[in-house]
Amino acid sequence: MRVAERGRWWVWVAPAVCVVLGVAGWLAGAHLGVDSAVYRAGGAALLHGEPLYARMSLAAEPDWAGLPFTYPPTAALFFVPMALVPTQVAWGLLGALSLLALAVVVKVCVDALPSRPQWMGSWKALAGLGIAFLVLEPVWRSVALGQINLVLMALVVVDVLVLGARGSRAGGVLVGVAAAVKLTPLVFVGHLLLLKRWADAARAVGVFLGLQLLMFLVARQDVVDYWGSAVQDPDRVGPVYWAGNQSLNGLVLRLFDGAEWSEVAVAVVALVLVVPCALLVRRSPALPALLVSAFFGLLISPVSWSHHWVWAVPLLVLLLGRVRSPRDAWAPALVAAVFASCVLIFMRNGHAQEFVEFEWTPWEYAIGSAYLLVPAVVGLTLLVRAVRARREPAGAAG
Repeated sequence: MRVAERGRWWVWVAPAVCVVLGVAGWLAGAHLGVDSAVYRAGGAALLHGEPLYARMSLAAEPDWAGLPFTYPPTAALFFVPMALVPTQVAWGLLGALSLLALAVVVKVCVDALPSRPQWMGSWKALAGLGIAFLVLEPVWRSVALGQINLVLMALVVVDVLVLGARGSRAGGVLVGVAAAVKLTPLVFVGHLLLLKRWADAARAVGVFLGLQLLMFLVARQDVVDYWGSAVQDPDRVGPVYWAGNQSLNGLVLRLFDGAEWSEVAVAVVALVLVVPCALLVRRSPALPALLVSAFFGLLISPVSWSHHWVWAVPLLVLLLGRVRSPRDAWAPALVAAVFASCVLIFMRNGHAQEFVEFEWTPWEYAIGSAYLLVPAVVGLTLLVRAVRARREPAGAAG
């Protein structure tokens, strides 16, 4: 017991480094945390009664950030504490929280594996996995930009895999909170409904709507502005045809030169995918089922930047948990290679030359859709296995 407790010190090392770097960056005037600067600006705007969805809200931002606030007004409420410290320190604190969230996700997902190799149960193994996952582009980019993705993933993972497994009356609350910060976690309300966790789904919706009502009382115009116009404008987050947008919408926009009907096409695809995905959720163990919903959400979202794909972490935990011999290692190795390759950074993209994605060659389209291909291949594999399992006679080897 004492050995296990002593082994947990590693969890605090990387977060402490983030905080130190944040303080050092503040003292040196470094440019740290472009996205966390936006979060902080939202919290500061709310504190000072400035509009969230106008250029005036950037007054609290440093000149080197200069991005609009694109999140629900409820998110600004959670970002208020960041406004109480300098921008770089806020980045360090959020980075520390993100790394702690990564550790939580690894631990919870390892515990949720239907079966696992013995080596995955030790603290040394968990520490090694946490460190190894830092090389994944969605993970290190989330920390570097000061993104909230790892924290939101941890909220969902704990809610679905821990609170749900225990039948807790708090089930669904964390999903509702996550959705109030970014709308995309609303997909997990559907996940709860598919699992017939009616009370959890109701709590998730109740928390989400309750926070909207609270913000309506606190900053009515911001709520009206967001739900009336800002939420319908995905271009507020930047050109959504860029290679970094690894959603089906981004792919359609790149393939068809910014087609105005891209979201309609994605809606049709979503309707086609929803049935097999729902079947997989209903018939899979808890962790694989959660991943089906997570990647479904990433695919159908209008914008899924590469740093949103932090769900590669629990996917790799699942695949590593199925390795029983060297020949089983190809699947996690291939997935890790995709997300650690940083291939999207080196693609010709709109950061360097406007509309260059519309000029991609077929090979560039294939490589530039690498993240999209992962859930497509994994989902197809799971579906084929499910069909084969149903056709096998009772007692046949799985």
